[in-house]
Amino acid sequence: MKIEVLGTGCAKCKQLEKDVYDALAELDIAAEVSKVGDIKKIMDYKVMITPALVIDGEVKIAGRLPRKVELQKYLKEAQQ
Repeated sequence: MKIEVLGTGCAKCKQLEKDVYDALAELDIAAEVSKVGDIKKIMDYKVMITPALVIDGEVKIAGRLPRKVELQKYLKEAQQ
């Protein structure tokens, strides 16, 4: 599973990255996590508002922080 956290470094972007790592640890899921701060790469996903969460190339969340259960749901679905 490849996870990308899209954001330019704002507080919410950093929080989403932390939340992703925490959720992966709680669920005992291995994944490749990367932070994407390049505006052009973010725009390639057609994301206009960060933070955004991309799992295996698909934008799952954009413009907000997900609740813990929502984030875990996306991670579990991607693992299957």
